[in-house]
Amino acid sequence: MPDTRNTLYVSDLDGTLLDPSSRVSAESAKILNSLISRGAMITVATARTPATVQPLLDHVDPATTPSGRDIPAIVMTGAAYWNRRLERYDYVRMMSPFDTETIIKEFAAAGINPFNYCLGRHEMLNVYHTAGLTTREDAFYQERRHLALKRFHLGQKPKDYEATVLFFAIGNPAKMERLCEAIRSKTDCSAAWYRDIFNPEVALMDVYAPGCSKASAVKDIATELGADRIVVFGDNLNDLPMMKAADLAVAVENALPAVKEQADIVIGPNTEPSVASFILSDFNPKE
Repeated sequence: MPDTRNTLYVSDLDGTLLDPSSRVSAESAKILNSLISRGAMITVATARTPATVQPLLDHVDPATTPSGRDIPAIVMTGAAYWNRRLERYDYVRMMSPFDTETIIKEFAAAGINPFNYCLGRHEMLNVYHTAGLTTREDAFYQERRHLALKRFHLGQKPKDYEATVLFFAIGNPAKMERLCEAIRSKTDCSAAWYRDIFNPEVALMDVYAPGCSKASAVKDIATELGADRIVVFGDNLNDLPMMKAADLAVAVENALPAVKEQADIVIGPNTEPSVASFILSDFNPKE
């Protein structure tokens, strides 16, 4: 077998590494920690922010390169890299004030009020929402309102738009698709919509600065770390770009059909420690 010590393993979280209760199972954590202790370079790429990534991965050790360099988590779809050991950002890409104002106008024209994420002091994400919350938005808010590293400001807007990292919205799939196309036509920002894995009748939408993507982040980090092979794991349409950028694309069994069609390998579902087990079978450092 080849030496896979210089392989970078990157997994999506929701629907992939996380189980149906949105947790890393005890068995997965045990396998991953054993691999990390042996030198496996393992990280995640997610649309989530550090406010949820940090506690979700609390039982999984931060991985390092063989030389001891920290391997960051790719968060906010590549708009930022988060150092889990030091609990700080290694990199953040802001949106320009012009793009921010343009996007706000497009959301307003569509009758959608997004959550506006702005980076503040001490690694804090300030999240602004200017109108009343819908039922779905309130559920999103209630699940995150007490998290460290994130502070909500309801009924408020930022004083300026120089620190905007992300717009996030929840709504109707058809409306989100039209809005996404409108934003792409007016700006060079990375805009994507996708169906909620828990409720396909609900669409989620993310807008980031130009060039932000899981794919570009994965390739960038692999280059920085000196990895000569990339293996990625995913389940949803927003994982396809990074899967295409990988040397080996792996889909979980519960992935969308289009994702499984594009994958090189389909493994077990996220109800089992499928991602961790695959890495265990693949990782083979020469002694």
